[in-house]
Amino acid sequence: MLLSLLYVLISGIALPIGGIQMQYLWRNQLGDVYSLGLGSAACLGAAAATMSGWCTLTVGSFICTLICTVICFFVTLKVNTQQLITFGILFGTFIGSLGTIVVTNAPNGDLLKQYYLWGAANFRLEGVTTGDIIFSLVLFAVGLGVALWQAGRLTRHFQEEIEIPNADKAWLLLAIMCLVTSAVSICGPIGFISLGVPNLSRLICKNKDIRAHYWISSAMGVGLLLITYLVVEYVSFGIYLPVSATMAILALPLMAMIFVKGEKA
Repeated sequence: MLLSLLYVLISGIALPIGGIQMQYLWRNQLGDVYSLGLGSAACLGAAAATMSGWCTLTVGSFICTLICTVICFFVTLKVNTQQLITFGILFGTFIGSLGTIVVTNAPNGDLLKQYYLWGAANFRLEGVTTGDIIFSLVLFAVGLGVALWQAGRLTRHFQEEIEIPNADKAWLLLAIMCLVTSAVSICGPIGFISLGVPNLSRLICKNKDIRAHYWISSAMGVGLLLITYLVVEYVSFGIYLPVSATMAILALPLMAMIFVKGEKA
C-alpha cells in the first residue's frame, strides 16, 4: 500500500513536470513526453521482457525507453522542433507496431495478462524488485534536479528572451526522459496528466515562470492520480478499472469546464 502510494506521488510529479518542460522547450502547448515514442517504447520493452522472460518487466521497459531516448537525443541535434515532433509521432507508431507484433504472439494467456496488468498502470507493482525501485528513485532524483536547475533558463527560452541550442535541448530531453521513465518503467504508461495537466495549469495561472507550473501541475497531477487510485481500489463496482482510462474519464468534465471558462475569460 505504501509503495503504491509512493508511485502515485512520483507519477503525479514526474509526468506533469516532464510535460510542462516539453511545452516550454518546444514553445508548443501540444508538447508531451509520449509524443516522442516513450510510451510505445515502454510497452515494447515490457512486452518483450514478459514474453521472453529474459529480464524483469520493469528492466525491459527501462532498457527500451532508454534506447528511444538516445535515438531522440541524437535526432534533436540535427532537426528543428517541428521536424522532431513529426519524427516522434512516426517513430512512436513504428515502435507501437513492433509491440503489437510481440504481444499478439504471446506464448500463453498468463503472460499476456501479466503484460496488460502492467500496462493498466494500477500501481500494483507486480514483479517489481528492490533494484527496480532504487534505480527508479535515482532516475526521478536526477530528472527533478535538472528540472529545478534549468527552470530559469527554460522560462527565458519560452518567453523568447534566449534560444537554447540544439545540443542543450538534447541534454534537457535526456533529463526529461529520465524523470518520466522513473514512473513509466515501474507503473506502465499513464496518459493525460503529462499533456492535460500542464495545459490546465497554464490556463489557471498566467504566470510564465515554469517554477509556478511545477508546483501547480504536480499538485493537480498527484491529486488527480490519488483520486483515481482510490476509485479504482475501492469504488470499482466489481470490475477491473485501469488507472489511465479511469483517470481520463474522471478528468474530462473538469478539463472541459476549465477550458470553456478559460475561453470566456
